[in-house]
Amino acid sequence: MDFLYNILISVLGLVATPFLLLKSFMDPAFRGEWIDRLKGGDKVPLQPNCVWVHAASVGEIRVAKILIAALRVGESSRKIVLSAFTRTGYFLAKQESSVPVFRLPPDLPFLVRPLMIRLQPALLVLIEAELWPCLLRQCLHRNIPVVLVNGRMTEKAFGNYARVGWFFRWMTEGITVFSMRSEADAKRILDLGISPKRVRVTGNIKFDLLTASADPDRASEAPSVGNPIAVFGSTRPGDEGPVMEAILKLKEEFPDLSFIIAPRHIERCQEVDQLVRSFGMEPLLHSRNPDRVPRPGEILLLDRLGLLNHYYARAVVAFVGGGFNPRFGGQNILEPAALGVPVVFGPHMNNFEEEARLLSQSGGGVQLKNTAGLYPALRQLVADPEERNRRSEAARQTVAQNRGAVEKNVQFIESQLPKPSREPNPQ
Repeated sequence: MDFLYNILISVLGLVATPFLLLKSFMDPAFRGEWIDRLKGGDKVPLQPNCVWVHAASVGEIRVAKILIAALRVGESSRKIVLSAFTRTGYFLAKQESSVPVFRLPPDLPFLVRPLMIRLQPALLVLIEAELWPCLLRQCLHRNIPVVLVNGRMTEKAFGNYARVGWFFRWMTEGITVFSMRSEADAKRILDLGISPKRVRVTGNIKFDLLTASADPDRASEAPSVGNPIAVFGSTRPGDEGPVMEAILKLKEEFPDLSFIIAPRHIERCQEVDQLVRSFGMEPLLHSRNPDRVPRPGEILLLDRLGLLNHYYARAVVAFVGGGFNPRFGGQNILEPAALGVPVVFGPHMNNFEEEARLLSQSGGGVQLKNTAGLYPALRQLVADPEERNRRSEAARQTVAQNRGAVEKNVQFIESQLPKPSREPNPQ
C-alpha cells in the first residue's frame, strides 16, 4: 500500500510541477513561499532525538507555543523544533517561537524522507488535525512515536474520512495516542475504527493559552484606546458586509463607539478596505497609523499579526467571524471570552463546536441564527451595561473552568519519549 500511494502521490506532484513553475515565475510572493517550503528544513540546525512539533496555522501555532513552554519546564535543554503549514502560521512562529522554525514541505516521499533523516526526531507531535500520509508512514517505518494533541475531528471531516475508513486507518497506523479535545471528537475517531486504547480525551489546550490580559510583549505596538470599542475579529469573506451594516447602525446610535476590523488573513486587508469605503467610510490602516487612536465613529483596519488580543482586552463587545459560512466553520471565540468580553458568533461553528456550546450555555457567548441577528445582539450588549457585565463574567469563568489540558497532554508526550539509549533508525 505504501509503495502504491507513494507512486500515485509522486506522479500527481510531477504533473502539478509545470503549473507551479509557471505561477512561481509570474508571482514572486508565491515563488518565495515555495522556496520556504522546499528548503526551509535545510536551515534548521541538526536536531537528533528532538521533539518535532507540527502545527498548521495561527491558532495551532499558539497551541504549540504553550505546549513547547510546558515541555521545557524542568527540561530547558530539551531539543524541540516547530514546523508550520500556512504562511501566516510560519510568520507568527518565527516572531514568537523560542525554538527553530521551518515550513513543512509538500507531503511527497522524496521531500519528507530527507527531512526525517536530517531531523531524526525522537517524537512527532501533531496539533489538532494535521494528518499527512507520507509523514505519518515515515514515522511508522522509523519507529518514531506520534502523538496527536488537541485532536479535532469535525462532522465534515468525519463524513469525508468515513467514506474511506480503510485509508484513514492505514494513514494513522503510526499514531500512538489520539489526545482529543472533546468527547464528540473522540467518538468520531472511535467510529472510524481506531482502538479505544489509543484514544484519550484531555480537553482543549486553547483554554490554557488564554490569559486575563493581552500579550504584554506586543501591547506596546498598539495604542491605548480611551473610548469604548467594538471589535470584529478574524473576519472571513462574506462577514464584512453584515459587519458594516451593523457598524453604520451602531455608529448612529452610539456616537462614542469606535470599531476595529481584523480580517483572519491580513492579505485580505486591501479587499476589506475597499468594501468599507463602499459603505461611505474611510478606515485607518494600523500599519500606516501605528500610534493613531481610533476616534469615536472611526474604523481601524488591523493589518498586523499579534495585536488582536490587545484590542479584545479593551473592547465592550466582540464579534468573531467565520461562523456565517459552513465552509469556514468559525474562528477562535475563546480569545475575547478569556479577556472577559462577551462574544457574538455565527451559527456554523463546526471547527469550534465545543467552545460554542460551552459559551452559549454559560451566557458568555451569543450564537446567532443568521446575519440579521448581528446588529440586535451587538446593540443589546452595548446598550445594557448590566447584561454586558453578566455575560462578561460568564465568558471569563467558562474559560477558567476548562483549563488544565496542557498538563495532561505533556504527560502523554513524556510517556511516549524514547529512553535516552534509543536512536531512531535513519534508514
